[in-house]
Amino acid sequence: MSDTYIIEVSSQAAGIVVRDADGYRFFAATHRFNRMEGKLFRNAREAERAATRLAGGMPLNA
Repeated sequence: MSDTYIIEVSSQAAGIVVRDADGYRFFAATHRFNRMEGKLFRNAREAERAATRLAGGMPLNA
């Protein structure tokens, strides 16, 4: 299993997640995803779903 994943939304980079002791930490690639900066996720898929929701105008924890 990898320690770093690129998160994309609609074929555009949203950011990366890096595994640490507590889960996967998100680092935004563009200002559009700054609200997710530093947030911790259980896995890369959870971060991808959150980025997709944010891009669609939905709250992060919906």
